[in-house]
Amino acid sequence: MKRKWGTVLLSTLVVSSLTLSACGTDKPSTEKEGKSKGETSSHTSAEGFPIVKEPLKLKMFTRIAPVNGPFKDMPVFQDYEKMSNIQVEFIEAPTDGFNEKKNLLFASNELPDALYRSGLTPLEAIRYGSGGQLIPLESLIDKYAPNIKKLMDTYPEIRSAITTPEGHIYALPGIVTVNAARTDKRWMNQVWLKKLNLKEPETTDELYEVLKAFRDKDPNGNGKQDEIPMTARNGLSIVPIMAGSFGLDFQLGYNINLDNDKVNIWMGSDRNKELLMYLNKLYSEKLLDSELFTQKEAQYLAKQGTGNTGFFFDQTNNPMLDTKVADQYIGVAPVKGPHGDRLQLAAPVPRDFGAFAITSVNKNPEATLRWVDYFYGDEGSTLLRFGRKGENYELRDGIPFYTEAFLNSGNQGKITPYAGGGAPHLISEKVASYINPPQVQEAQKKLDPYMPKIRYASPMFDEQTAQQINILRNDIDKYYEEQSTKFIAGALSFDKWGEFQSTLKKMKVDELQKLYQDAYDKLKQQK
Repeated sequence: MKRKWGTVLLSTLVVSSLTLSACGTDKPSTEKEGKSKGETSSHTSAEGFPIVKEPLKLKMFTRIAPVNGPFKDMPVFQDYEKMSNIQVEFIEAPTDGFNEKKNLLFASNELPDALYRSGLTPLEAIRYGSGGQLIPLESLIDKYAPNIKKLMDTYPEIRSAITTPEGHIYALPGIVTVNAARTDKRWMNQVWLKKLNLKEPETTDELYEVLKAFRDKDPNGNGKQDEIPMTARNGLSIVPIMAGSFGLDFQLGYNINLDNDKVNIWMGSDRNKELLMYLNKLYSEKLLDSELFTQKEAQYLAKQGTGNTGFFFDQTNNPMLDTKVADQYIGVAPVKGPHGDRLQLAAPVPRDFGAFAITSVNKNPEATLRWVDYFYGDEGSTLLRFGRKGENYELRDGIPFYTEAFLNSGNQGKITPYAGGGAPHLISEKVASYINPPQVQEAQKKLDPYMPKIRYASPMFDEQTAQQINILRNDIDKYYEEQSTKFIAGALSFDKWGEFQSTLKKMKVDELQKLYQDAYDKLKQQK
């Protein structure tokens, strides 16, 4: 379940250009919020189980990943049906072609009761919500979703990430509160450090000297200069990894600093120039992997397991465990940059936007919301992620761990929709043992002091603004990525920086900044 943060943060804004052909007549009002229907539905208890006294059947459209078995065979849904008295018929669509099938449901208006692990985009949520095909959930959450409400009260960035400019919530995200699942750790070869009598680097200058020693002083002892001092995932993933050392943040899902509530897109800034110059120095001196811009994910993971890499980045220690070199590595803190900055990249708490939504044909929205809310607490998340106690997992100091026999079976994807990603649920410290073992926890402790107090996800824009941003970012993002790659690789001289800045201006980066500023201002007003 690794996250490619660099790709996520620097990629083009994903906004569907959907054609909604059946949003005209015979649509329920968005003002109902399921209330009138709730009055004619089965009586829904506000707390406890079962959720409904009389058995209830719901249809949910869902994505099924290649690693999954049929949802009806999963213990989580079999056991939860008995607890809740709600039977769910899943309409399963494979990952390949899922979006097309999802779009067809809305276009034909042949809707299920809910969409589960649906990957709705913010624009889809706004379109289908304002068009009456999805119902707003904000009022229902207050009464029928205590787990979600508690999380939103604790982490205000969740509410801002899923609330439309008009104040509606049409879709629920996955929520990640454990820091270790929001960051790539900084793994450094401690065997090489000890052999060369080096300490963990604290600054960008010290990191440079450590990487030079890894390159020149034969730490693997084979008499060859074949060590890889530093590597990272393909492309510009190295930029967000190192950006925090130069005071650059990634707020609102983009290359944005928030300074006294002012949005600053920093791509043409002096700080970004310093960052790219530093990365260029590492790359030109063969301290940064020469295959950075060409290697595939499999190659990168393989390098983690060789023990012949000095410094790399990954959320977990899984690739190292596979080749038994894990003890060779230790987590280190982000290095301090030339201006004293030391910020760690982290994904927002709300993740996997649009993981769950309730449609307007649903006659039991209260019960449906209560059904999914269970998975936003530790008890429900344990059931969803780990299956049955004894059969699939055991408790150690109150924390669930897969049993050794079940791990060896390789059947995790058959018992839980968690495998395959995108499920609507909570990932907290109490349910993260598989992705947060002791070595990862120790590495995360080095990062925790430098994590942002709040990381705003991309705000929800109205449809017109989303289209404007999409047009602007298509050109700006492509240009930024192409030029930044050239700056790092040495194919473009930094004498051209002024020209780079001017081109960004011509591409209307200031207009893009204003659109984000307006969205952030509205976000602050909603609090």
